[in-house]
Amino acid sequence: TSPSLPQKPKSELVRTSLRLLTSSAYRLQSECKKTLPVETCPTTDIQLVTQQVIQCAYDIAKAAKQLVTITTKENNN
Repeated sequence: TSPSLPQKPKSELVRTSLRLLTSSAYRLQSECKKTLPVETCPTTDIQLVTQQVIQCAYDIAKAAKQLVTITTKENNN
């Protein structure tokens, strides 16, 4: 079974990981919107947007891994 996250985590590490996960998800959404035809303007640097999307995805994966590691350790104690 997958570990469940507490509603109000006591661990500062869990709170930090959740903040990174949330902020990265919002950033990812914002960067992806820049690629839509409606949002795109002539000055949009698609290479830069792509790099930002990759960085956001990396941050999301990193935060998710931290959460899994932390909650697995806490659940095993």
